[in-house]
Amino acid sequence: MKTSLSQFMLRTGIYSGSNSRAMVPSLFAGLGAKRVLLLSDRGLEQAGIVEKVASIFNLTGNGSGPALIGTYLDIAQDAESHCINDAVRYAREVGADSLLAVGGGSVLDTVKGVKYALHKGLSDIKEAIPGGLLYEQFPKATFISIPHIAMPTTAGTGSEVSPIAVIFNEDIQMKTNIINPFINADIAILDPDLTVGLPPRITAFTGFDALTHAIEALASPTATGITDAYALHAIRLIDKNLPIAVVNGGQLEARMDLLHASLMGITAFSFALNAIPVHNMAHAYGALFRIPHGLANAVFLPVVMELVPQLYLPKAAELAEALGVDAKNDSAETALTKVVEKIRLLQHKVGLPADFKEFQISEEQLQQTFSAVMKDPAALNFPMPPELIAAIGQRVVPLAVK
Repeated sequence: MKTSLSQFMLRTGIYSGSNSRAMVPSLFAGLGAKRVLLLSDRGLEQAGIVEKVASIFNLTGNGSGPALIGTYLDIAQDAESHCINDAVRYAREVGADSLLAVGGGSVLDTVKGVKYALHKGLSDIKEAIPGGLLYEQFPKATFISIPHIAMPTTAGTGSEVSPIAVIFNEDIQMKTNIINPFINADIAILDPDLTVGLPPRITAFTGFDALTHAIEALASPTATGITDAYALHAIRLIDKNLPIAVVNGGQLEARMDLLHASLMGITAFSFALNAIPVHNMAHAYGALFRIPHGLANAVFLPVVMELVPQLYLPKAAELAEALGVDAKNDSAETALTKVVEKIRLLQHKVGLPADFKEFQISEEQLQQTFSAVMKDPAALNFPMPPELIAAIGQRVVPLAVK
C-alpha cells in the first residue's frame, strides 16, 4: 500500500445524457452568468453544432436568463497561443463574463487558456508559461470566478474536467502546459448527440487518446486505488464501445459510454501524473509534424509499451483483465505481450495506422525529434535516453523519406 501524499479532486459538476445541452442557460444562471461567450471552431460551425447549441439561448430571451453575446470560432488545432490571445481580446471587447466551450480538445484547452488569461489580466498567454510548464497549487492557485461550462464533441481528451491545459507555443514549436486546480470547467455537459457526426477516423483516434490516458495512469509510479478504479473502467468501456462507435456513429449508448470513459481516463491520468512516455513522444511529434494528438498517441502506445516494459509489467494482469485478455496463469511478461497484441488488434479494427507513413517524415526531420522529446515538459518525470527515442522513432517512421 502506498502511503505517500496523493491528491484527487474532481471539481467539475457533470451532467450527462441525450439533449442535456438544453440545460446550459439554466446552469449558467445558477453560476451567476449574464453575458456568455461561446467558443468553438469552424468545422463545428459547418457541421451545424454551433447553431444547435447557440439556439438554446433563444429560449431564454426577454431578460429571463443569461444572454449569448458573441461567438468566437477561429480556434485551430492544438490550442495555438495566438488563438487564445485573439479570443481574450474578443471576450474583453464584447464584455463577456462567462465562457461556453463547445468542441474537441483543442477548443476545450483554448478556453482554459482564455479563462486563465482573463483571470490574470494577460494579453499574451505565452507570458504565463515561459519555460513550457506552469504548475500552480494551493495557496498560489486561487479560485477563478469566471463561469465556465464545457461541452465536449469528441470522446478523447476529457479536457472538460482536467486541471491541465495543453497550449501550443508557435514561437518555439512546443506544446506547453498549465496545471491549475481551478482551470477546468465548473460544469461539463456530456451530450452524446453532439458526437454522432464525428467521422470514424476521428472517433477512433480520440478514443485511443482516452485509452492512452487510462493506460499511462494505470502504469504510473504514483497511481492510487482511486486512479486505478477510474483507469480500469475507462479501459473496459473503450474496448467494448470504440469499435461500435466507429462502425455506427449514431449508436448513442456507445457514444455516451465513450464520453464517460474519456472523462474517467483523463481524471486518472491527471491525478496519477508522473511517467508518461507515450504522451511525451506524442507531444513532440505533434508539435513538429502537426500530427493530431490522438493519432500520435494511437501509433505510439503499443510501441512504447513494448520498448519500455518496466513501466507496464507491475499492472500487466489488471490491464489484461480490463481488455478481456485471458492471462490468468501467465507471467507478467507474457500478459504484457498479449495486452500489446490486443491493443494492436484494436488499432487495426478501428482503422488506425501503425506508423506515421502518411506524414512523409524525413530522416533529417527524425533527428529533430530527439531534442523535442527531451525538452517536452513530460520528460521531467521520465527522461528517455537518445537510444530509446531513436528505437521508438524507427518503429513509427520505418522508412524515413530521404
